Amino acid sequence: MNTLVFDIETVPDVELGRSVFSLDDLTDADVAKVMRFKQKQVRGTDFLPLPQHRIVAISVVLRSDDDLHVFSVGDADSGEPELVQRFFDGLDRYVPELVSWNGSGFDLPVLHYRAMRHSITAQKYWDVGDDNREFRFNNYLGRFHWRHIDLMDVIAGYQMGARSSLEQVALLLGFPGKLGMSGARVWDKYQEGRIEDIRNYCETDVLNTYLVYLRFQLMRGVLDQKRHANELARLRDKLAAAQETHLQEFLAAWDAD
Repeated sequence: MNTLVFDIETVPDVELGRSVFSLDDLTDADVAKVMRFKQKQVRGTDFLPLPQHRIVAISVVLRSDDDLHVFSVGDADSGEPELVQRFFDGLDRYVPELVSWNGSGFDLPVLHYRAMRHSITAQKYWDVGDDNREFRFNNYLGRFHWRHIDLMDVIAGYQMGARSSLEQVALLLGFPGKLGMSGARVWDKYQEGRIEDIRNYCETDVLNTYLVYLRFQLMRGVLDQKRHANELARLRDKLAAAQETHLQEFLAAWDAD
């Protein structure tokens, strides 16, 4: 089976914020401030409700039968509808095992809302056996199925109090972690027009997730020591051959640990 490890980056949907809070005369930056202030008043946190997130980057590691690819969907100029459509088109094409960190709690619900926002069809993703009988007992939606592995959820034994951040687990296992960037800085980068920086950051996040996934597969016996070492070597070779600075920096940080 193909494996698709994915991550998304989002910014406040200021268009929705203007509509919800009647903020037609404010700048994008001020609308986002109001949205976060309103959320903190209600929930005690400024982390926005999931429908108020707009996707600006989707990055993946795709491990197919004979190759490994690290990339961001679309390009820096791609709008949200194209990003979301391409993501679900990829699921239709490769029918992969999906792997995420907190994908069940954040990435996938956001993708659901944004797909509906843009009238996007994702038939394979929503199949629970009506089209393909194999999906009846192993589909993308079942929490305890393996077609989507939310590593944060699974490793924590589905216990809220046992969950950890990707950063902590990556560093625990000797992987590079965030390399100075974080999701909290995505909105600032977006306002500065630095979409490529966001996409690069998203790619390093998905690389950390892929490395954690390989260790998880070793732990559960899907990979033995030799195959695990071979997968790590394949990834090192892919990064070593890459020209992109952020991938070279990730490899250097990995080698330094």
